[in-house]
Amino acid sequence: FHAEATSEKVAMGWHLDGRVTAVLGTHTHVPTADARVLPGGTAFQTDVGMSGPYDSVIGVEKEQVLHRFLTGMPAKFEAAKGDPRMAATLIECDGATGKATAVRTFLMGE
Repeated sequence: FHAEATSEKVAMGWHLDGRVTAVLGTHTHVPTADARVLPGGTAFQTDVGMSGPYDSVIGVEKEQVLHRFLTGMPAKFEAAKGDPRMAATLIECDGATGKATAVRTFLMGE
C-alpha cells in the first residue's frame, strides 16, 4: 500500500483487518520494525523498505542529492551502486482461511 503518511497505512491496516491477508506499506524506502499479525488475521507492516543500494539516499548517488539540497539547484539523479540489499517481508498464512499466522522481515545483503 503506497501512501505518504505512516498514519494512512496504519489506518488502512485496521480497516482491512480480517478481510485481507496482508497490508504492506511502501514509500519511505526504510524498513519499519512494526511487522505483526493484527487480531483479525491480517499481517501488517508500515513499510517493507527498499531493495537497492543502501550506500545512497533512497537509492540515488549521495553527492547528487546533497548538491540539490544544499544549493536548491536541479540535479540529475543517478542510481547508486554501492551496498546492494533486499528488504522483504515473509507472511505465513492458513491455506483454508487466508488469514496470516506469522510475519517475518528480512534485510538481506548486510
